[in-house]
Amino acid sequence: MPGGPRNAEPAAGQEGTPGKRPATPAWARKSTLVLLVAVLALAVFGTTTQTWMTVTLDPNQVGHAGAAQTALEVQGSKAATAVTALALVALAGGLAAAIAGRIARWIITGIILLASAGIVAAAATVLADPLAAAQGSIAAATGITGSQAQVAVSAFPVLAVVAGCLLALAALLVIPASRYWNTRTKYDARAAGGAAATSGPVDEIDSWDRLSRGDDPT
Repeated sequence: MPGGPRNAEPAAGQEGTPGKRPATPAWARKSTLVLLVAVLALAVFGTTTQTWMTVTLDPNQVGHAGAAQTALEVQGSKAATAVTALALVALAGGLAAAIAGRIARWIITGIILLASAGIVAAAATVLADPLAAAQGSIAAATGITGSQAQVAVSAFPVLAVVAGCLLALAALLVIPASRYWNTRTKYDARAAGGAAATSGPVDEIDSWDRLSRGDDPT
């Protein structure tokens, strides 16, 4: 009927209204991604506070210096010192990505990816040669370097590797997700085009940012 197409045209025109920001998918929300990166970075950090290895010393080798301590628990922060520092770097990077500009987000994403790669490499090194990773703790406890011992590895180094890989994947999501985020600087606003750059906030972080600039999001 003639009335059908005329009724459909306004609906199609409303859907294609120029300048309307597309709905933000749940996975691309800034608060969701920032929280995900923070949780994964804290998870990596948390593993380093736990026992990664239990070392059983040989009393015949350590002699009187280690006779009182034949079982030694080694925390992740001692077995892989770099993991602790890199987890904090990734955490800071995730928080910074929430307020960074477009170019800065690329840089921060690269930093988080490098930190994630370092976390995985350091934890994997412990898994590959736990005795070598425990030598520093053995020497501190007994005063003897190069000791032979039996080393039992816990699940925490594996969890650090898994969390590090997930952290890298979360960092990779920042770039495509940032297309849905409001711009952070006047330079981004010019690039995106005035009206689109000043559209309303899509999440709580944007609301706080606008309040800090003196704008009332309500």
